[in-house]
Amino acid sequence: MATERPAARPVNPRFSSGPCAKPPTFDLTKLSDAPLGRSHRAAEGKAKLLAAIERTREILGVPADYRIGIVPASDTGAFEMAMWSLLGARPAEMVAWESFGAGWVTDVAKQLRIEHTVHTAEYGEIVDMAALNYDNDVCFTWNGTTSGVRIPSGDVIPAGRKGLTLCDATSAAFAVDLPWDKLDVTTYSWQKVLGGEAAHGMLILSPRAVERLESYTPPWPLPKIFRLTKGGKLIEGIFTGATINTPSMLCVEDYLLALDWAEAVDGLPGLITRADANTAAVAAFVEAHDWIDFLARDPATRSNTSVCLKFTDTRIKDGAAFAKAVATRLADEGVALDIGAYRDAPPGLRIWCGATVETADIEAMLPWLAWAFETEISA
Repeated sequence: MATERPAARPVNPRFSSGPCAKPPTFDLTKLSDAPLGRSHRAAEGKAKLLAAIERTREILGVPADYRIGIVPASDTGAFEMAMWSLLGARPAEMVAWESFGAGWVTDVAKQLRIEHTVHTAEYGEIVDMAALNYDNDVCFTWNGTTSGVRIPSGDVIPAGRKGLTLCDATSAAFAVDLPWDKLDVTTYSWQKVLGGEAAHGMLILSPRAVERLESYTPPWPLPKIFRLTKGGKLIEGIFTGATINTPSMLCVEDYLLALDWAEAVDGLPGLITRADANTAAVAAFVEAHDWIDFLARDPATRSNTSVCLKFTDTRIKDGAAFAKAVATRLADEGVALDIGAYRDAPPGLRIWCGATVETADIEAMLPWLAWAFETEISA
């Protein structure tokens, strides 16, 4: 029989894995300082963009000699900009254990067509990062948003590597203490852990990556939107707020507001603590119910942001239809929005547990998940 409908409801039912929930203190009126209708190249606009860069550096602990730039087209644009500008000088090690990593493989294999080796793992598993050849350039995602699997640490990446490491960190930045000395290119987007607005990406370059940019010219044409150098030198303005194209100053203001909130919750340590608490609440629920489990098989590789779950009850004959029905039931009740698994992932649910989500909302939503499961099984 179906369980009784829970009485409590989440205050905020938004558990989407991107765009993600806004910070708990978000209010549209707090964006009133955005320099709307002004040029982003005016002094006020450039100051806002530079502030976004430098406050990012401070909260994430990015070394002073690393460049940070705001670029177009979200994390996808940032990572493709890096691949198209940097790869080709050495063979590439392409690492994929979920859909976005697989997309980067497609870029290298079918578009750039450079010498490469592909390392893959099934959803829920992870590639052995120690087995890679770090004399080559290595492209990988830190946290698989569509699989709920993340790298447990960067310890296996050698300090004396000859190749560059290119890391898509879009669901990890602000939720993981990234080892900057092991990362030469790091990208992420605003709409993940800090709940910012979409369409803008962040590109972080180590001195080794800058050296590659200034000493290597790719054999393929580069569109203007990807060009990071001019006359063999890095375009420094990109990394001081002179963006390649026109950014949304409203989105910039929203990102600055999110950074304010991040500082108010004790910066990176506080953000990590909040995400870990959310994931722990889900883990306790999974432990108490034998019909659901994490997609990530090894607890050490479970994401603390994009938490992917699978139904394990043998009575379920059509996993995709069942998971969709549960997600729809929860959305119709207004208690959990946008928690269906990614379209290319195995059937199940995906619950965003990043720092902008309140643990109390996770705890209020989970009894509804039990109710929806039992109701759907009975149906």
